[in-house]
Amino acid sequence: MAYVFLLLAIAAEVTGTSLLKATQGFTRLWPTLGLAVAYLAAFALLAQAVKGIPVGVAYAMWSGLGTAAIVAIGAAYLGEPLTLVKGCGVGLVIAGVVLLNLDGAH
Repeated sequence: MAYVFLLLAIAAEVTGTSLLKATQGFTRLWPTLGLAVAYLAAFALLAQAVKGIPVGVAYAMWSGLGTAAIVAIGAAYLGEPLTLVKGCGVGLVIAGVVLLNLDGAH
Protein backbone atom coordinates (compact mmCIF):
# COMPACT_ATOMS: atom_id res chain seq x y z
CA MET A 1 0.00 0.00 0.00
CA ALA A 2 2.94 2.34 0.63
CA TYR A 3 3.83 2.29 -3.07
CA VAL A 4 0.25 3.20 -3.98
CA PHE A 5 0.54 6.24 -1.70
CA LEU A 6 3.87 7.07 -3.32
CA LEU A 7 2.47 6.87 -6.86
CA LEU A 8 -0.44 9.09 -5.83
CA ALA A 9 2.01 11.52 -4.23
CA ILE A 10 4.00 11.65 -7.47
CA ALA A 11 0.83 12.26 -9.48
CA ALA A 12 -0.23 15.07 -7.12
CA GLU A 13 3.22 16.68 -7.25
CA VAL A 14 3.28 16.50 -11.06
CA THR A 15 -0.21 18.04 -11.18
CA GLY A 16 0.87 20.90 -8.93
CA THR A 17 4.06 21.53 -10.85
CA SER A 18 2.15 21.45 -14.14
CA LEU A 19 -0.02 24.28 -12.80
CA LEU A 20 2.95 26.41 -11.78
CA LYS A 21 3.25 28.27 -15.09
CA ALA A 22 -0.52 28.88 -15.21
CA THR A 23 -0.38 30.73 -11.87
CA GLN A 24 1.58 33.52 -13.60
CA GLY A 25 3.61 34.20 -10.48
CA PHE A 26 0.72 33.39 -8.14
CA THR A 27 -1.39 36.19 -9.64
CA ARG A 28 -4.18 33.91 -10.92
CA LEU A 29 -6.45 32.57 -8.18
CA TRP A 30 -7.69 29.21 -9.48
CA PRO A 31 -4.39 27.81 -10.78
CA THR A 32 -2.73 28.98 -7.55
CA LEU A 33 -5.35 27.24 -5.41
CA GLY A 34 -5.06 24.10 -7.55
CA LEU A 35 -1.30 24.13 -7.12
CA ALA A 36 -1.59 24.56 -3.34
CA VAL A 37 -4.11 21.72 -3.02
CA ALA A 38 -2.02 19.44 -5.23
CA TYR A 39 1.17 20.12 -3.23
CA LEU A 40 -0.60 19.62 0.10
CA ALA A 41 -1.97 16.32 -1.18
CA ALA A 42 1.47 15.33 -2.46
CA PHE A 43 3.12 15.90 0.91
CA ALA A 44 0.30 14.19 2.82
CA LEU A 45 0.53 11.15 0.54
CA LEU A 46 4.32 11.12 0.73
CA ALA A 47 4.07 11.17 4.54
CA GLN A 48 1.87 8.06 4.36
CA ALA A 49 4.25 6.37 1.90
CA VAL A 50 7.29 6.76 4.15
CA LYS A 51 5.56 4.69 6.79
CA GLY A 52 6.36 1.65 4.67
CA ILE A 53 9.23 2.77 2.42
CA PRO A 54 12.61 4.11 3.59
CA VAL A 55 12.47 7.90 3.37
CA GLY A 56 15.56 8.14 1.14
CA VAL A 57 14.11 5.70 -1.38
CA ALA A 58 10.65 7.26 -1.27
CA TYR A 59 11.98 10.79 -1.72
CA ALA A 60 14.29 9.74 -4.55
CA MET A 61 11.39 8.12 -6.35
CA TRP A 62 9.06 11.05 -5.63
CA SER A 63 11.45 13.70 -6.86
CA GLY A 64 13.11 11.70 -9.64
CA LEU A 65 10.01 10.29 -11.28
CA GLY A 66 8.25 13.61 -10.80
CA THR A 67 11.12 15.35 -12.56
CA ALA A 68 11.03 12.88 -15.45
CA ALA A 69 7.27 13.31 -15.80
CA ILE A 70 7.52 17.11 -15.78
CA VAL A 71 10.19 17.05 -18.49
CA ALA A 72 7.91 14.86 -20.61
CA ILE A 73 4.89 17.10 -19.97
CA GLY A 74 6.94 20.19 -20.77
CA ALA A 75 8.04 18.68 -24.07
CA ALA A 76 4.60 17.33 -25.01
CA TYR A 77 2.31 20.15 -23.90
CA LEU A 78 4.28 23.28 -23.04
CA GLY A 79 6.46 23.50 -26.14
CA GLU A 80 9.72 23.01 -24.26
CA PRO A 81 12.52 21.43 -26.29
CA LEU A 82 13.63 17.92 -25.41
CA THR A 83 17.33 17.90 -26.19
CA LEU A 84 19.79 15.03 -26.06
CA VAL A 85 21.31 16.51 -22.91
CA LYS A 86 17.89 16.68 -21.19
CA GLY A 87 17.14 13.12 -22.27
CA CYS A 88 20.44 11.90 -20.86
CA GLY A 89 19.83 13.80 -17.62
CA VAL A 90 16.40 12.22 -17.19
CA GLY A 91 17.92 8.82 -17.95
CA LEU A 92 20.51 9.35 -15.22
CA VAL A 93 17.81 10.41 -12.74
CA ILE A 94 15.81 7.27 -13.49
CA ALA A 95 18.94 5.12 -13.24
CA GLY A 96 19.63 6.64 -9.81
CA VAL A 97 16.11 5.87 -8.64
CA VAL A 98 16.45 2.27 -9.85
CA LEU A 99 19.79 1.85 -8.05
CA LEU A 100 18.37 3.25 -4.81
CA ASN A 101 15.45 0.84 -5.05
CA LEU A 102 17.75 -2.10 -5.67
CA ASP A 103 19.74 -1.21 -2.56
CA GLY A 104 16.57 -0.59 -0.53
CA ALA A 105 15.23 -4.02 -1.48
CA HIS A 106 17.90 -5.84 0.55
